[in-house]
Amino acid sequence: MPSTFRVAGLFAGIGGIELGFHRALGDRMETVLLCENWEPAKQVLADRFPAVDLHSDVKTLKNLPGRLDLLTAGFPCTDLSQAGRTAGITGAQSGLVAHVFEMLELAKKRRRKLPWLMIENVPNMLALDRGKAMAYLVHELGKLGYRWAYRVVDSRFTGVPQRRRRVVLLASCVHDPREVLFSDEAEAIDESQLADDAFGFYWTEGRTGVGWARDAIPTLKGGSSLGIPSPPAIWLPKESESRFVLPTIEDSEALQGFDRGWTAAASDGRRNGPRWKLVGNAVTVGVSEWVATKLLNPSTFEVDSTPWERDGAWPSAAWGEGEQAWKVELSEFPRQAGYQHLLEFIEPTQCTPLSHRAASGFWSRLQTSNLGRYPGFREDMAEYVERSRPLVAQVAV
Repeated sequence: MPSTFRVAGLFAGIGGIELGFHRALGDRMETVLLCENWEPAKQVLADRFPAVDLHSDVKTLKNLPGRLDLLTAGFPCTDLSQAGRTAGITGAQSGLVAHVFEMLELAKKRRRKLPWLMIENVPNMLALDRGKAMAYLVHELGKLGYRWAYRVVDSRFTGVPQRRRRVVLLASCVHDPREVLFSDEAEAIDESQLADDAFGFYWTEGRTGVGWARDAIPTLKGGSSLGIPSPPAIWLPKESESRFVLPTIEDSEALQGFDRGWTAAASDGRRNGPRWKLVGNAVTVGVSEWVATKLLNPSTFEVDSTPWERDGAWPSAAWGEGEQAWKVELSEFPRQAGYQHLLEFIEPTQCTPLSHRAASGFWSRLQTSNLGRYPGFREDMAEYVERSRPLVAQVAV
């Protein structure tokens, strides 16, 4: 690795990738360009990376900085996620990733091939349209002469109590990305050993799925199936008072690995303002910190590869070059950092109780499904709906 590692971030969001690299590499890391077009995100980037060149639109970006070691692209998942429109890789938002390949092609023509590319996105892109999104990405990388590897990881491997599954893809024209993504392997968390005093779930769901997590929250999202940018709720079965609460925005920042108050520059005073969407769309800082650590110290890997025929949904981990692809069997836990319990992140007395309106709406949907069957959960929810009824005019979601 060079003495100074220079990074440019496209679709930078609130800088989760860049912050993770800064934490891992310290003074060796230099962010030279950030590109983001959503105004609240730009406000956060300007506040947290004041010395970095901030470009407002990837579509008008004509060139990349001279010497660059890594280009990052957490491109919009709007058209790929289950909570989004699932329009696919050619959707208006997710299709913007084409500009990443334009930048790589331009660098190639100028004989300045970029050593590393990092892409992060939702696992649904592996299955959507029978894998067409992933096929498009690796086809473009193959044309440019990049070897690639990807792996689905769960953010809980970094120690944060958020069950968040994401695809991390690395590509390089000079290095082997398998030495970064495949050389760490650990067992998944034994959920039966987690604490049973806090459970996260999405109150905006009910009929088709309750995002459920023991001693954790389910994935923080920029929007829900009801189109509401909001946090999941937390069930506290051992609390004597309010058993259903919402974490604060600062709690959610911490659950993504950011410092509390990281997005304060984008605050507009609204209850469901942009900060929830910013945090929900961000890259977990600990994930990018792990990638940076492995880039600094790549190591040998021992995994069996099976030729992948590109038939249907892609596997959870694979690598390839040219038009060839190979499947590998790996867990979603490259490491298993010391796990921090959910109640170490939130203080229930500082949280907002789930409102009667939200609880009753969720309860009515829950009764039409066979979900939410954890012992005591339904009983507590039914009691909470009745007990919170007189507070309907006083408590907001």
